[in-house]
Amino acid sequence: MFKFDPAPFVPYKNREVLERCRNIKREDMEKHPNPNFRIHIVPSCEGIWVGDMVTRIMRSDILNEKCVMILPNPCPTIYLAVAESINKLNINCRNLHIFMMDEWADQDGNIAPLDYPAGFAHSNMTYFYMAIREDLRPPLSQVHYPTNENVDCYSDMIEECGDGGADICYSGPGWTGHIAFIDPCTPEFGCPPIEEYLQMSARIVTLNPMTVMQNSLHGCFGCSGDIAKVPPKAFTIGPRDVKNSKNRLEMHDLTTMGTYSSWIRMTSRLILYGEVTPLVPSSMLQLMDTDVYVTEEIAKPFGCMELVGY
Repeated sequence: MFKFDPAPFVPYKNREVLERCRNIKREDMEKHPNPNFRIHIVPSCEGIWVGDMVTRIMRSDILNEKCVMILPNPCPTIYLAVAESINKLNINCRNLHIFMMDEWADQDGNIAPLDYPAGFAHSNMTYFYMAIREDLRPPLSQVHYPTNENVDCYSDMIEECGDGGADICYSGPGWTGHIAFIDPCTPEFGCPPIEEYLQMSARIVTLNPMTVMQNSLHGCFGCSGDIAKVPPKAFTIGPRDVKNSKNRLEMHDLTTMGTYSSWIRMTSRLILYGEVTPLVPSSMLQLMDTDVYVTEEIAKPFGCMELVGY
């Protein structure tokens, strides 16, 4: 066999664990030693996410209880569907508090403004908040997104608003296995023992090169590999904010513009069945009460495709 070490920039390199995760069978993918880490293989995640959000917001209206959500972006089609449901059902969002989990930053750590077209706050405000009927929207003061002024207290803001933590944290992994922009091998997070890692709060981070490359394939950057267009840094919630959330819902469903090609297929297996390590940040969820929804497309087996080419 031709054996080699992975390239230096690859975060996780344990050959034995990698090989084991590559070869997990579809029929074994809903099994995990932590019974509170629930893995569901489903045809699609989108309806589950929409339904969960609408249910929680409706419940907060009926019971007149606060509902604090940590939301990923950009997810315009999801949020438009949630907003449409809210409008049709006349759900009053007065008790909804939103915290956006991350945002782009420049080389000096300055966070992108609200009018930046590729910005996450810009996307959420446009396709979620403003899409909710005006008489049903939460007060603007209950919509929180990273700014240059709140970078040092964002985790404290979430805990204060949510009485210790958000009610729900929605997430989906990136190519590096990140959750939000909690990237592996960054100078800001490093690779401390997991107990210490889980106490780390929100901060500005230097993005892993793989995250820059992945995002160059996303719609807000033209889906064309324009890596110079992607900002080099970002603001992100920390592992502390994920851990402190009362509920967590993770979705493994992204493919490249609806094709078979996906950066998540292998990453998903490492997150779900590999070591719990800062080298695969979303693996922290294995320690927590979490629901993970993996689509059948991502659960497919994979290997060398000799006749495919590029």
